Amino acid sequence: MKNQSKATLFALLTVLFWSTMSSAFKLSLGYFSYQTLLLWAVIFGWIGLLGLLIYKKRLHELVPKSKKDLLRSALLGFLNPFAYYLVLFKAYELLQAQEAGVLNYSWPVILTLLSVPLLGQKIGLKAIIAILISFAGLWIISTKGAVFSLQFNSPIGVGLALTSAFIWALYWIINMHDKRSAIPKISLNMSFGLIYILIFSLLMGNWHTLSLNGLIGAAYIGFFEMGFTFVLWMMALNLSENTAKISNLIFLSPFMALFFIRIFVGEEIHASTVAGLIFILGGIVLQQTNLKLRKKA
Repeated sequence: MKNQSKATLFALLTVLFWSTMSSAFKLSLGYFSYQTLLLWAVIFGWIGLLGLLIYKKRLHELVPKSKKDLLRSALLGFLNPFAYYLVLFKAYELLQAQEAGVLNYSWPVILTLLSVPLLGQKIGLKAIIAILISFAGLWIISTKGAVFSLQFNSPIGVGLALTSAFIWALYWIINMHDKRSAIPKISLNMSFGLIYILIFSLLMGNWHTLSLNGLIGAAYIGFFEMGFTFVLWMMALNLSENTAKISNLIFLSPFMALFFIRIFVGEEIHASTVAGLIFILGGIVLQQTNLKLRKKA
C-alpha cells in the first residue's frame, strides 16, 4: 500500500543518517585504526541484520539456495563491506572528512564509465560532457582549488577515495543482476565480509586497546551505515508513489554532511569543497537527465 508521507519520512531519516557518516568515520578513526574500526563496525552491522532476520522470522533465508548464490555472496561480501570500507576508512585517515566524503560521492560517474565495458552501454556526447563536469569537480577538491598547481595534499588519500568509489560502482553493477530478497542477501554478504575482515585482522595483527568511544562509533556505523538504514531506504522506495521524488532526496546528503562535519568534526569547510561538490552533482544531474531523455526516446 502506497503512502507518500511515510515514504518521504523514511527517506529523510535515511538521508539524515547517511549525512552523519563522514563525521562518524572521522571521529571514530581517532580511537581505532581503519582496520579495527571496520572489524567492529561489521560485527555490529552483522548482529543488527541477524537480529532483523530473527525478528521477521526469516533467518532460514540466510542459507543460500544454490552454489551460485553462495559464490555471488562471497564475491559481493569481498567488495562490500570488506574492500570498500577498508579502502574508504584508510582514505578518511589520510584526508579531511569533507574531502574523502565528497570524492567518494563520485561513484555514479564511475558507474557510468564502467557500464560501457561491463553492461555494453553507449555514452553519448551529453553524457561525456556530464562526466567531464563531474571530474572537474573532483579536480577542484583534490587540489583544494589550486587547479593549475598540480599539487595534491595527499595523492594516496585522493587515490584511495576514488578507488572506494570504483569498488562501490562495481559492487552496484554486480548486485543489479542479483534478484534475491534484499535483507537475507545483504546479511549473507556481510557474513562473508566479516570472515574476510577477521582473517585480515589476524594477518595484520594490529590490535588496538578497546575504547568505549571507538566502540560507540563502530556500533553507530555498523547499525546505521551498513544495516538498518538500507532497510529504511527500501521501505521508502516501496511506499513511494513516485520513486524519482524519493531518489532525488539523496542529493541533500553531501551538503548536510558538510554541515555535520563543520559542527562535530570542527573542520573549516573549504570553498573549493563546496564548488567541487556542485560540479560533481551538476554532472550527475545532467547525466540523469540524459538517461531520462534516452528512455523516453
